[in-house]
Amino acid sequence: MLKNILKSSECAKCKICCIFDKYDIWETPIIDEELKNKIEKRFPEFSFVKKGEGWIFRMTEAEDELFYCPALDKNTGCKLGEDKPFDCKIWPYRIMEFGGKRVISIASICPTMYGKPLSELCGELERDDLAGKIFSFADLHPDIVKPYEEGYPILKAEKESRRD
Repeated sequence: MLKNILKSSECAKCKICCIFDKYDIWETPIIDEELKNKIEKRFPEFSFVKKGEGWIFRMTEAEDELFYCPALDKNTGCKLGEDKPFDCKIWPYRIMEFGGKRVISIASICPTMYGKPLSELCGELERDDLAGKIFSFADLHPDIVKPYEEGYPILKAEKESRRD
């Protein structure tokens, strides 16, 4: 989804988005029922945990106190290919709730993207209406919207407040 701005080879070398410590395990991608079923057929060894209306991968803690996504191949990157969760497809962009509005931010731990000028990061959100696609997906899957975390630069906000 971000091929114009982020090369797959850069991601395959880094893999930081597939490894979590106890402080960022909240960023585990949310998976809808349809995708969960598709992944289970391909990878019956993966297990899932219910989270809200969706699912997350069951991850086990490694001896280095890190949690590794079960879809991560340490040599080649993600085993899921085009069947990645939406959160993974838009990484390091994040959709968060901030002050009653959904916002699109960027995770500072992605070394490739975080080093790019803000104009390029914001421009990518406008290309092919990526921001609109992210907000539309969140309309259908509100569980992917995470609470805002300090330190995530906000790149785009919704025009309307979501408070009911």
